[in-house]
Amino acid sequence: MTTFLLNAVFGILTFLLVLRFLMQWTRTSFQNPLGQMAMALTDFMVKPARKLIPPARQLDLSTLLLAWLVQVILFALLTLLAAAPVSPVFWFWQAFVAVLGQMLDVFFYAILLMAILSWINPDSPIYGVLNQLSAPILNPLRNVLPSIQGFDFSALVALLLLQMISRIVLPGLAGGML
Repeated sequence: MTTFLLNAVFGILTFLLVLRFLMQWTRTSFQNPLGQMAMALTDFMVKPARKLIPPARQLDLSTLLLAWLVQVILFALLTLLAAAPVSPVFWFWQAFVAVLGQMLDVFFYAILLMAILSWINPDSPIYGVLNQLSAPILNPLRNVLPSIQGFDFSALVALLLLQMISRIVLPGLAGGML
């Protein structure tokens, strides 16, 4: 039960930090419920970290580093709970892979929700936020894939590619340190 709770709490916090980082990177407005929630739930960590770690160009490195540190702490706690050998290098690598996985998850859920909303309610205020957030993935695909009979299949292709990366590439990366 403790492992489940640690994974849930630390996973949600990492997801929110990664969401905040990606929203800033894609210049997605925070003037929406999703952005406001991410800010409200992560400000307690991000504001002090920004005093120590300045942004590099347009990247909020403090938020990204915090997501990584949250995962390092999670792996350390899980290792201690399992009474496994202590391996900080392993924690650092697994945390890196976990943050990459969370980034893929943010893009996956943004594209999935955007695709669903495009059929149900494309005028929803959150649709524009999701569109902006998923643009780094969808725009290159839209340039390569033509729309067929007015249907844009870039979201479907993106979802398939993101799942392939999540299920094939990331486990290979994670296993690379074993």
